[in-house]
Amino acid sequence: MKIAQKSLKLTSFLQQLKLSDKLSPSEQRKRLVEIVKKIDTNSDKYLTPGQGCNRRYALDDAEECFPEFDSNSNGLVSWDKYNMVLHGHTVEVDVDAVLEDPEEESLRFLHAKEKRRFDFADMDGSAGLNLTEFLAFTHPSEVDHMADFAIENVLSEYDLDKDGFISLSEFIGDLRANEPSQWEVEETVRFKDLYDQDKDGKLNRDEQLRWVAPNSYSSAREEAFHLIMEMDQDGDGTLSETEILKNQDTFMNSEVTDYGRQLHVPHDEL
Repeated sequence: MKIAQKSLKLTSFLQQLKLSDKLSPSEQRKRLVEIVKKIDTNSDKYLTPGQGCNRRYALDDAEECFPEFDSNSNGLVSWDKYNMVLHGHTVEVDVDAVLEDPEEESLRFLHAKEKRRFDFADMDGSAGLNLTEFLAFTHPSEVDHMADFAIENVLSEYDLDKDGFISLSEFIGDLRANEPSQWEVEETVRFKDLYDQDKDGKLNRDEQLRWVAPNSYSSAREEAFHLIMEMDQDGDGTLSETEILKNQDTFMNSEVTDYGRQLHVPHDEL
């Protein structure tokens, strides 16, 4: 699979590591090592505050993928270029059509939604997306003016009853366990104490945004500093793989990483 195809997820890069079932502790440890290696962008085996931010990853990811989509190197990624790289053919979208075949209609709907996000990201109305606009298109949760698309994405994945809200059960997901795990208990606390600000048992649009797009660079970097201070046992200002594995629960439950959800919840990819 090409880099671009692996990278074009609608949330954080950790969606590449989604699982079909709940991981055992040993499997979680192995997966966590993979995550650490992936965000250790300079491969020095230590994580710094900047590497802890999804915003930094999103920018690096966009910069890495952009040349593959900019096939003629003119500094712009058009809708046709994007689809030629991703699908091998151009995609014409009829936003008003309703196709009789369910599979064809589902595909048309997805393409229409993607085209709408593409057009909205094209702020200057040029013939394609520049790097900044490409970042907004591929990582909408990391760009303020794309907030509506970040919400749309999370609703399509978590809002099972399609009421526009996310309940606690939808937030946690079906882990198919008789007794709540420690992770479920902690996620319930996060839902009730951090996200559900009006205490009505469900997340409205503003509360959803607080959950899925908290990572302005400043807030993510601040959280990353706190994370390192808590886990940095040798006081060198960085986190080694050993320090992360010794503090696995702390690392996975951090607001800036949200890695625990990616290791536990078996939601389907968008």
